[in-house]
Amino acid sequence: MAGRLLRGLAIALFAVSASFARAQNFQSQAPFAFLLDSDSGAVLYEKAADEPMVPASMAKIATALVAFQEIGAGRLNLDSEIGISENAWRKGGAPARGTTMFALVHSRIKLSDILQGLIVQAGNDAAIALAEAIAGDETTFGRVMTERVRALGLTRSVFRNATGMPDPEQRVTAREMALLANHIVKTYPELYRYFGQKEFTWNKIRQVNRNPLLTMDIGADGLQTGDLEESGYGLVGSAVENGQRLIVVVNGLKTGRDRAAEARKLIEWGFRAFEKRQLFGDGEVVGEASVYGGEKGRVALRTGGAVSLLLPRGTGERLSARIVYRGPLSVPVQEGAAVAQLVVSRGEVKTLEIPLYAAETVKAGSLQSRALDAVLELSTGWIRQALARVTRS
Repeated sequence: MAGRLLRGLAIALFAVSASFARAQNFQSQAPFAFLLDSDSGAVLYEKAADEPMVPASMAKIATALVAFQEIGAGRLNLDSEIGISENAWRKGGAPARGTTMFALVHSRIKLSDILQGLIVQAGNDAAIALAEAIAGDETTFGRVMTERVRALGLTRSVFRNATGMPDPEQRVTAREMALLANHIVKTYPELYRYFGQKEFTWNKIRQVNRNPLLTMDIGADGLQTGDLEESGYGLVGSAVENGQRLIVVVNGLKTGRDRAAEARKLIEWGFRAFEKRQLFGDGEVVGEASVYGGEKGRVALRTGGAVSLLLPRGTGERLSARIVYRGPLSVPVQEGAAVAQLVVSRGEVKTLEIPLYAAETVKAGSLQSRALDAVLELSTGWIRQALARVTRS
C-alpha cells in the first residue's frame, strides 16, 4: 500500500493455539512456491512469491480467463466455431513439435473442444486460434491478457502470447498466478471443470491431462503445468478436502517428478498443519477512519462478510492487524463504499488483505467545521514536512 497513510489501529487479535515456528520450519525445494487458502485468502506459505518468473504453459490459465470472460459477456458461446489458421497450425500444431491438440489446418472447431484442447492437452494450436479469434492476432491478445489480469488487481504479471512460449518480457509471479487461479475457480465454476478433465481425444489422438496431481487421490481438481528450459518445471494446482480448497503454485524445479512431489507436499502440509479461525463476523465493525469536512469526524468501518483465517496448529504466536486507507476520507462518504483495507499479518508474513466498508453515510459539515478541518490538515502537513526534513538531515 505504498503512498497510503496508516491510520489508527495496530491490534493484537488473539494468541493462536498453533506453532508458527513449526509451520515456518516447513520448506519447499521449489525456487518459487505459494500456498493459498481459497475461501479465506490466507497465505499459508510463500517463497519468492513476488519475484518474476517464466510461466511457460501456465500462461494458458490467463488465456482461458479471457475466453471465459468472452463467454460470460455473451460475445462467444461454447458452440462458437473457432478457425485454425495456417499460423496457428504451423506455430502450435503438429509441425511445431510442442504441446498440441492436433487441430487440422483451416478446420473450424467448436469453442467447447478448443477449450479442452487448450486446458486438457495444453495445445498451443488451440491457444493461438483463440487469440486470433478474440483479438485478431497473438500480440494483441497478449495485451488483452495483461489488461484483463490488471483489472483483477494483478499488477506484476505481463503476458506477451497465449501459449506461454518464450518471450523475454513475459513474466508472472507465484502469488498472482494463485490469485488468478482462485478467481477462475470462484467466478467460472461451470467452465473450471475443464481443468480437472483427465483426458481428451481430438483428431483420433487421445491425450491425458499433464497435471500430475489429478492422479494422486488428494482431492486435486485442476489447473495447469508448464515447463521450458528457462523456467524449469512448474505447476498451478488446486485441491479440495472436507470442503476446504487450497491453491498451490510451484516453479523452477529440475524435473517433472520434483514438480509433482513438491506440489503434493505443499498441499498435504496445508491441509494438515492449519486450522480455521473466525476473526470477525459478517458486517462486524472493526475500527474507524477519519473524515475531512464532514458532519462527523470519523466513520465506522465494517467487514463485507465473515472474515476467517487458517492458522498453524500448536503454540501462541500472535496476529496483528492494521487498517490502511488514504485519508482523511473526503465527504460525502456513502454507506457501503469500500474505503479502507484490513491487513492481517502473522509475524512478518502478510496473511490477509480485505476491503472494509463505511458503516454509515457521512455528509458534508458546516463551513465552520470544514474550515477547522482544513487548518488541522494543514498543520498535520507541516508536521509531516518537518519530520521528513529531520529524517533526511
